[in-house]
Amino acid sequence: MSTENNQTVVVLDFGGQYKELIARRVRECKVHSQILAGNTPIDALKQIAPIGIILTGGPHSVYAADSPHTVKELFEMGIPILGICYGMQLMAYTLGGEVKPCAVSEYGTVSATYDDPTCALFDGLKSETVTLMSHTDYVARVPQGFRGVAHTADCPTAAMCDEARKLYAVQFHPEVERTREGTKLLRNFLYKVCGAKGDYNIDDVIEKQIKAIREQVGDHQVVLGLSGGVDSSVCAAILEKAIPGQLTCIFVDHGMMRKNEGDEIERAFKGKSLNFVRVDAEKRFLGKLAGVTEPERKRKIIGEEFVRVFEEESSKFAGSFLAQGTIYPDVVESGLTTGAVIKSHHNVGGLPKDTKFIGIVEPLRYLFKDEVRALGRRLGLDETLVSRQPFPGPGLAVRCIGEITKERLDILRDADYIYREELAKAGLAYDQFFAVLTDMRTVGVMGDGRTYNYVLGLRAVKTSDFMTCEYAHIPYETLDVVSSRIVNEVKGVSRVVYDITGKPPATIEWE
Repeated sequence: MSTENNQTVVVLDFGGQYKELIARRVRECKVHSQILAGNTPIDALKQIAPIGIILTGGPHSVYAADSPHTVKELFEMGIPILGICYGMQLMAYTLGGEVKPCAVSEYGTVSATYDDPTCALFDGLKSETVTLMSHTDYVARVPQGFRGVAHTADCPTAAMCDEARKLYAVQFHPEVERTREGTKLLRNFLYKVCGAKGDYNIDDVIEKQIKAIREQVGDHQVVLGLSGGVDSSVCAAILEKAIPGQLTCIFVDHGMMRKNEGDEIERAFKGKSLNFVRVDAEKRFLGKLAGVTEPERKRKIIGEEFVRVFEEESSKFAGSFLAQGTIYPDVVESGLTTGAVIKSHHNVGGLPKDTKFIGIVEPLRYLFKDEVRALGRRLGLDETLVSRQPFPGPGLAVRCIGEITKERLDILRDADYIYREELAKAGLAYDQFFAVLTDMRTVGVMGDGRTYNYVLGLRAVKTSDFMTCEYAHIPYETLDVVSSRIVNEVKGVSRVVYDITGKPPATIEWE
């Protein structure tokens, strides 16, 4: 994405788990951000000409031989820099300060005191606040020219600054929600230190991407694999706006969507200036899955078969561009920005070998999920698509424990529909909620007869990043209605349970 007209803040990654969150927070403050590896050459940074640089946290000790380091020249560029956690220790170590192991390590929420209200980072913030700490080392002596400006009970230097050189650092994580007023601190750095103008917004992204799509595609056709998820739906919407009449959306219906979902996706895109192709492949997928119970095997079979079906259908459009709903976290996690692979993504890495496509169009490649949702709303997409919950690629196959059959999927579909319907009636909204059909049967009594049917699990969680979660405290009255409806209306279920496990130790999905 072209950002030549936007101010940019570079986030240099040193292995921090929150690097994407830092970049997102910067963009929430209406400043463009870009994640790069911590060892990015100085010359490359100069070409970008950022208004500020943020150094991420990381799991290393700066005094260890194999830890990531940076060069002193980074701090001599005249560009404002904010170090966070490991980034603070790296700044201190590189500039001649001293970093030592903590006498008492700090993990979790910790009360911190901002000692110097004149420090630009703390302008307008309360002097005592709660922060998220996660460190075993600390800055025992600040470099020459710096002064300590915050502390906790166990960390004498929780923040430091050298205002003359516009170098600032905090030991805690301002990017997470558990640090109160953390976003305000980042905003102070961006606007009071870096001189940000706040010139980044989604409306500009739409205009730039439409122009870029038209320049890239010209008069050629474009083919998109449409899953109905947020990313592919927004990708379809912006492509249709940019090149009306040149887009074909192929929706591979593998038979493992939620109740009515395939029809809802078709309704959302039928009648628009694009060619919508729905491939009914339910029998084909169920045939491949017959007798398979192992979760990873299910995923692999579905993934491979999906590719085959899409290739067969898209082969009719040889000489077209391939569009993908790749988003920025996919790129970051695949190591294409930092060099460190977190997990590979099927839609990252270029065109497959022996392809008949002439190129890839990825209009969302540099956007975060919240930006993609905002983009979808600007483009007029139906809210049911824009706010769609995360849904696994294999669909209900990984929420149906054990063997996959149409009968078992229909049981799960009906129960899940009742669950979602009753939560909506009760005015309850959670970050993710769904039903799971187990492969366990238990004895029950219905009427005067004995039953031996499935146990159904319900799951609802609250999370801001999907890296961790807490289970949702659904009122008993609502759970009672849901359970009663499911056992009475869904043939095959005789017992309903509610999952009260957080992440960790559990994952959000059951498989």
